[in-house]
Amino acid sequence: MSVQLPPATEPAPGPVPPTEAEGRPAKARTSRLRLTVRRFARNRLALFGLFLLVLLFLGAYGGPLLTKWDYQQHDFMNFLSSPSADHWWGTTQGGVDLFSLTMRGLQKSLIIGLLVGVISTFLAATVGAFAAYFGGWTDRVLMWIVDLLLVMPSFLIIAVLSPAFRGATWLIFVVLLGAFSWMVTGRVVRSMTFTLKDREFVKAAKYMGVPAPVIIFRHILPSMASMLIIDTVIQVGAAVIGESSLSYFGFGVQAPDVSLGTVIADNTTNASTYPWLFFFPAGCLVLIGVAISFVGDGLRDALDPNASGAKARSPRKKKQPKQRRPAAGAVLPAQATASGTRPDEPETSAGSQGAAS
Repeated sequence: MSVQLPPATEPAPGPVPPTEAEGRPAKARTSRLRLTVRRFARNRLALFGLFLLVLLFLGAYGGPLLTKWDYQQHDFMNFLSSPSADHWWGTTQGGVDLFSLTMRGLQKSLIIGLLVGVISTFLAATVGAFAAYFGGWTDRVLMWIVDLLLVMPSFLIIAVLSPAFRGATWLIFVVLLGAFSWMVTGRVVRSMTFTLKDREFVKAAKYMGVPAPVIIFRHILPSMASMLIIDTVIQVGAAVIGESSLSYFGFGVQAPDVSLGTVIADNTTNASTYPWLFFFPAGCLVLIGVAISFVGDGLRDALDPNASGAKARSPRKKKQPKQRRPAAGAVLPAQATASGTRPDEPETSAGSQGAAS
C-alpha cells in the first residue's frame, strides 16, 4: 500500500527590507556634506585655524562687553600706560584703552574682509560664467574689461578715489575693494565653464527651453562650488590685508571709526618705546592671516577627493603574538597528551589512521 505525500511547497517569502527592495545597500549612504565635514575634521591645522577664527570673532564682539572702557573714551590719568589689571593691553598716547580700540578695529576688518570676499567671488563667478556660456561678442567685451582691470593699479586707484568719498559710509570702500579683486578668479571660472557647457546635463536643460541665466546659476556654477568656496576664503584674507594696508596710509576707514590698519598707523611712532602699542594690533592681523590660510588649506583638501589630506588613513593592524614552541622536556597540555600528538604537529584524520592501519 503506497502512501502519497502532498507535494512540497516552498515557504512564502518574507517581507523584503525597504533598502533591499529599492536595490540600495543596507548601510545609509553618506551625504557629500557629511563626508566633507569628516575630511575637514581630519585636518588638525584646519581645525586649529577654524578655532582661531571663531576665537577672534568672539573676542571682537564679546571682548568689549567684558571691559568698562569704550574705544572712544579717554583715561586722563593713564597716558601710554603699560598693560595692567585696569587696562589689559595698556593705553595709547591719548589715554584710550588699547584692548577696546583693537577689538573695534578687529570688528571692522573682519566685516570688510567677509563682504569683500563674497562680493568679489560673486562677480568672478557671474562674469566668467556668462562670458564663456554666451561666447561671441559677450565674451570679447567682458574679457576686455577683465584685461583692463588687471593692468590698472588698483591700490593707486582706490587711494585716489577714497578722498572723494571721505565722510561717506564705509560700504563704498567695500565696493571699491571688491571691484578690483575678482579678475583672476573670473578667468578661472571662464575656463571651467567652457568645459561644463558641453556636458550632457547642460545640453539637456538647453533643449528643454530652460533660460540661460537659470542654467548658469542652477547647473554650471554649483558644479564648481568647491573652487568658489575656497576662493571666497582666500579673498577674505586678502581683503583684510588690503584694507589694513590702505587704512595704514590713510586711504581706508576714516575717523572716528577705526580698523586694524588705523590702529597700527596711529601707534607706529611710539612702537619702539612702547612695544605693546604695535604688537597687539599687529598680532591680531597676523592671526587672521594664519587662521584663514589654515582654513583654506583644509577646505581644499576636504572638497578635493584626490588631495593627500582627504584620503582616509588605513587602520593599523594589531600585531598577533608569536606562538612559541615548547622547550624540550616541557610538560605538554592535557588535550595534547590525551590525543597523543604534539602541539606543533597536525592531527591526522580518522580516515588516514584507518588507512595507515
